[in-house]
Amino acid sequence: MSAAPTPGNPVATPHLPYNAAADAKADVARALAEAKAAHVPVLLIFGANWCEDCRALDKALKEGKNAELMQQQFKVVKVDVGNFDHNLDVAQTYGNPLKKGIPAAVLVSSDNKQVLYATKGGELANARRMSESGIYDFFKQAASVKAPAL
Repeated sequence: MSAAPTPGNPVATPHLPYNAAADAKADVARALAEAKAAHVPVLLIFGANWCEDCRALDKALKEGKNAELMQQQFKVVKVDVGNFDHNLDVAQTYGNPLKKGIPAAVLVSSDNKQVLYATKGGELANARRMSESGIYDFFKQAASVKAPAL
């Protein structure tokens, strides 16, 4: 049972990580430019504010060793998919990783020529039940995927 809000005890509003008004294509383009300069891939995380697993993953990626990994290994872009009615064209560009649920992740080379990794089987759909280490290991392994030499 939660306490009723009072002036001294306001009810905390949950952090909503996905911005429905964001221009996802512009955000991706900006991240690609930054990633190219930093020589790191772009990590696209598709999700929605109504999705508990999406919010849990976002929170986990901002804490401890996961936050450090995100900062060092990737340029991260969060892409709002709403009720599967926003930015579907962006998801389609990268192989539609949403088929088996959200959150979904795509790792793209900084030249935007290759998808290095994508969740195709709903691997993050139970993010709220994943441990900090489980999330870290998942993204650490994704970070180890390199584009093949041409």
